[in-house]
Amino acid sequence: MRRPIRAVAFDLDGTLVDSAADLMHASNALLGELGRPPVDLPAVRSFIGDGAPKLVERVLAATGGVPTPEEAARCLQRFLSIYEADPSAHSALYPGVAETLEALATAGLRLGVCTNKPMGATVRLLDDLGIAGVFAAVVGGDSYPTRKPSPEPVLGLLDRLEVRPDEAAFVGDNEHDVAAARAAKVARVLVVPYGYARVPLDGLPHDGILDGFADLPRRLSC
Repeated sequence: MRRPIRAVAFDLDGTLVDSAADLMHASNALLGELGRPPVDLPAVRSFIGDGAPKLVERVLAATGGVPTPEEAARCLQRFLSIYEADPSAHSALYPGVAETLEALATAGLRLGVCTNKPMGATVRLLDDLGIAGVFAAVVGGDSYPTRKPSPEPVLGLLDRLEVRPDEAAFVGDNEHDVAAARAAKVARVLVVPYGYARVPLDGLPHDGILDGFADLPRRLSC
């Protein structure tokens, strides 16, 4: 018999928040300091999903090549200082997110965030967008030695939420979310019909594509 869902874990970028514009602005501020050409929004959207180090690496590769490891590390730190100063100026929650999260929390579900974004920017973004209070736990890309698609951060989040994997659902937008949730053996893996996936959603081993974020309560009760 399937256990009831007691907790829901969410990816952040591309699932709860459209953050690409702020990531583009921070990237272009860095590139301007380096004397490199800017990147556009479609390019940045294709770079999102693997954490800040990979994002910066891809931005640099697209605008003249990746420098030495030491220079790349300095570029990453500079990017983070720019981005974390104001990660929400051009970001917004996707339709239905605020209301649905509030409804799930009111219904007694424990909610958490598992993102590859660094914790500093994650906490600031959640607070700026007014949804920090609904989450019982948050895990960032620098919370554990590995990031998604590793199951480690998902399992770490569920431990903080005090639930077993077979009592939890995971909601994400891309292939790394699905892979991490499947490896963690969560009970239900759902994906939103938008976001930053680099492969077709239909080909991923999830349990369903939401009609929209507001469709989530119905899918959890099935």
